[in-house]
Amino acid sequence: MKAIYLSSCLFLAGLPFASAQPATEPSKPANPEQEIIQLSKDKWIWMAEKKIEPLAELFDDKAVFVHMGGSMSKEQELNTIKGGGIHYKHAEIQETSVRFIGDTAILLSRLRLDAVVGGNEVSNPFTVTEVYVKLAGKWKLGSLSFTRMMR
Repeated sequence: MKAIYLSSCLFLAGLPFASAQPATEPSKPANPEQEIIQLSKDKWIWMAEKKIEPLAELFDDKAVFVHMGGSMSKEQELNTIKGGGIHYKHAEIQETSVRFIGDTAILLSRLRLDAVVGGNEVSNPFTVTEVYVKLAGKWKLGSLSFTRMMR
């Protein structure tokens, strides 16, 4: 009887440790600023790799994309990436800052963008403005604007 009692106590004592197993979900960044910076980095990778599905999920349906030659809707931007009209090869991010206004995050990045535009290889310094809005607990990209710098 003592053996059953002792076994039961040991089993019950181990239950809190069994439930403390690490989650299988990827870890979230420690703070909202880091979350936005990581989301932006992921976006540049997805754009370079032409991963349309995660981009379509990230871009809000009403998003606007402002390039040197004009502006595009979400659908136009995704079709341009998919069709190769613009191939974002590599974004060398040099500096970033994030500001929050309620559930809106404004990320400014100073970067050098290597791309193929209309079949021509280009490398330009830009300040890129990304506006993210938190909707239903998820960050969505509402605007992506490129400003070419002279340096």
